[in-house]
Amino acid sequence: MSSLFHFPVRSLAPRSIPSLMCAQCRRSFASSPALYSGHNRWSKIKHEKGAADAKKVVQRSIFAHKLALFSKLFGPDPSLNSQLAMVIAAAKKAGMPKANIEVAIARGQGKSTSGVGLENVTYEVMMPPNVALIINVETENKQRALQELRIILKKYKGTATPTSFLFTKKGRTTLSLKSGTEFDEVMMQALDAGAEDVEQDEDDNLVIWTQPNTTHQTAQNLSKVLSADIMNSELLWTPTGEKVRLDSPEETTTLGKFMAALQDHPDVEGVYANVERGDVTEEVWSLVEENLDT
Repeated sequence: MSSLFHFPVRSLAPRSIPSLMCAQCRRSFASSPALYSGHNRWSKIKHEKGAADAKKVVQRSIFAHKLALFSKLFGPDPSLNSQLAMVIAAAKKAGMPKANIEVAIARGQGKSTSGVGLENVTYEVMMPPNVALIINVETENKQRALQELRIILKKYKGTATPTSFLFTKKGRTTLSLKSGTEFDEVMMQALDAGAEDVEQDEDDNLVIWTQPNTTHQTAQNLSKVLSADIMNSELLWTPTGEKVRLDSPEETTTLGKFMAALQDHPDVEGVYANVERGDVTEEVWSLVEENLDT
């Protein structure tokens, strides 16, 4: 029996439809300009953020040092210590947390914020390529601090070993002189006050070198006699022999990262090394220079 309805029979063979996976489309999917543009922007943002974070760490380290110094020299009460008050104001403006400010002021008194006395420790290490370092530590828990530093040292493949015989400990004070002050005149006053050597830096500030046990007292005395502001007063470890040239970018980068990790530790007060720039770029050398106390 024939059907009353007739349906057209369509071929099941595929039509000749332009392929979405043509060569041109494949190229488009494989190398999207928008994707690479976004990637480059993100890389740039990460790089700039990393640089900003590193700069912030260095800035806070400087503030912490000055807060501790002025607390030690003139007392922890900012209402009675104008230099401390000025540094506190500048640190707050720069975004330094209140807790960090309080820690630094307490350190100037040789205490933690809880009132526990701090202990001074010298940690001596060697890093490739035969770079000697001395790390000054001020902590309320010696064992904990040393254990944490050992972990950092192991990560960067350093060795704990005596190195202090390659350095000498000195006191250095920097005073800001009034305009028109004669260097020869103040030099004689500094020598009479107990300085062993006197220099003038590139900014015409007076730099005084003393024995470690007389550094802060000499700084206070000269500040009064010369009516000069104390910009810095610290104990340093300075190399006594030839410095180690850093010629390998890889070793210099590793050393710089190690020193940055040390400076980021809350109990580390100073990092000293017998190094000098060799055949490395300024960018690579800056990793070391920015974290070296000199």
